[in-house]
Amino acid sequence: MSDSQVEGAASTSGLGSRKRRWTELLAGRVKRQMYRPGTEQKLQESAVHLLRRHLNLNDLLLEIEGAPRKTLCLNQLIDPEACTNLSSSLIGSALRDQASRLGVPVAVLSSRLVASSITQICVSDGEPSQRVLLSAEQRKKLSSLLEVAQYLLAHSMFSRFSLCQELWEVQGSLLLEVVWQLHIQNVVSFQELLESHADTQATVAWLFRNLCLLCEEMEASPYNDIASAMLSDLVQMFVLRGFQKNSDLRRNVEPEQMGQLAFVVLQRMLIFALEALAAGMQDGSPQHKVVKCWFGVFCGHTYDRMISTDSPKRFFSHTLTQVLTHKPVLRVSDAVQMQKEWSFAKTHPLLTGLYRRLFTMLSPEELVGHLQEVLETHEVNWQHVLSCVSTLVICLPEAQQLVKDWVARLLARAFENCDLDSMVTAFLVVRQAALEGPSVFPSYADWFQASFGSSRGSHCCSKKTLVFLFKFLSDLVPFEAPRYMQAHILHPPLVPSKYRSLLTDYVTLAKTRLADLKVSLENMGLYEDLSSARDVTEPHSQAHQDVEKAIAVFEHTGRIPSAVMEARIPSSAPGERPQLT
Repeated sequence: MSDSQVEGAASTSGLGSRKRRWTELLAGRVKRQMYRPGTEQKLQESAVHLLRRHLNLNDLLLEIEGAPRKTLCLNQLIDPEACTNLSSSLIGSALRDQASRLGVPVAVLSSRLVASSITQICVSDGEPSQRVLLSAEQRKKLSSLLEVAQYLLAHSMFSRFSLCQELWEVQGSLLLEVVWQLHIQNVVSFQELLESHADTQATVAWLFRNLCLLCEEMEASPYNDIASAMLSDLVQMFVLRGFQKNSDLRRNVEPEQMGQLAFVVLQRMLIFALEALAAGMQDGSPQHKVVKCWFGVFCGHTYDRMISTDSPKRFFSHTLTQVLTHKPVLRVSDAVQMQKEWSFAKTHPLLTGLYRRLFTMLSPEELVGHLQEVLETHEVNWQHVLSCVSTLVICLPEAQQLVKDWVARLLARAFENCDLDSMVTAFLVVRQAALEGPSVFPSYADWFQASFGSSRGSHCCSKKTLVFLFKFLSDLVPFEAPRYMQAHILHPPLVPSKYRSLLTDYVTLAKTRLADLKVSLENMGLYEDLSSARDVTEPHSQAHQDVEKAIAVFEHTGRIPSAVMEARIPSSAPGERPQLT
């Protein structure tokens, strides 16, 4: 169509209006578009999105530079030898020119370039999914790249946020050491990177996977010092942010993102370690390496730089609570039957090592108080609670008296309110501590006689308390080891004569149970050491020793031991067994 034809067509299109040229119509349309708010910004964002998602940056730079100027090849930026004579200022100038030609912010282009370079570094030595540390050559290339990034950042030619977004796009290839190097070189901090990802669950999963790989890789890595520094920095950051003074994750409030993320990551690592322990992992297995390394982060020197804050103490207290309450599937009857397998010597060394590290941050008084609080307010894992008690009395001698005092308070409360929970806790704690031997804690027989063998005991207050005691002991009979029933028979509680039938019924029940188990009361001494794991004493004469001990007790108390009086109570007739109520 000729210009005259276009004019004619335009002139016939209007009804009584001034005739306008085609160029005028186009100009008017462009003018109206320019007045629309946000149009230019939306076009720029679309261009940036297109650049980030669909273009090969290396090819694009070469295409724009043309044949005469290829100094900004991507490989030159990440190759220390190739870019020896290529200054950061020259790179910055070239990037500014290219950003102008593309019509995008130079900071966005620079961030895209650095992210692409990082990706190439991470994959240059093969598939990175099963490692977190760089090789020496990769580390050298990254150092050269970070110098460029620091220059761009100092001259306002770099976007931290854009780099974070780009890195999350390639998180499958991103090595943890790269993130750490970005952090310590002040290019992008850990917090900036982690908070820039909208999907918190994906961030936690990425961190958890990389922390496990770091722990697994650390022991055999030639770069152990770098791996240790990485782990220490990460743990310090998570503890500081996840256990700040004003953060209370138990309340129904929305915690700040970094604090919540840090808390969840630390929690997930602990749960993984506890479940690996419960599953019976093999020494030297990947799980064993991870657990051993992770429990090592509880060493005090990791938190030297945080000594002025209370975050480590809150973290250790929280960790102890989580250990004591992890999967509370065991019933009290299970604990009564199995606790001899949970002594200090039989507990996994990694778990006792964790307890000992946790103890360093809390005083003995705080530890016993914490145990008491957890038992009163939570459902607990009895295996962890009792192995913790064993470790406590073994490793902290000053805690032994605190445990005795705690048990005394539990007994007083139990008889005052007929509180079964307090009674159960007192007996389990005493038996566990007694398993560690008389040099650590009194034998169970000695404790039982001291607690119930005199009229000053709380059990003598009334018939109600006596019924409560013997009902409790009778309920234990089907589950407990013979040596405890033997102790109850040979060191029976002091009972007023009018309530003597309560004791007789219990002794008859216990002797019947011993007969069912084919355990002979006659073959054990009156004062057997119950810290031993044996339930049956080897047949031998202990008469002389028993007489000496009985004389010593008489000289000390002025009365004949009740064990001597009750040791030969006749057994019930076959088939006669008191019913448990």
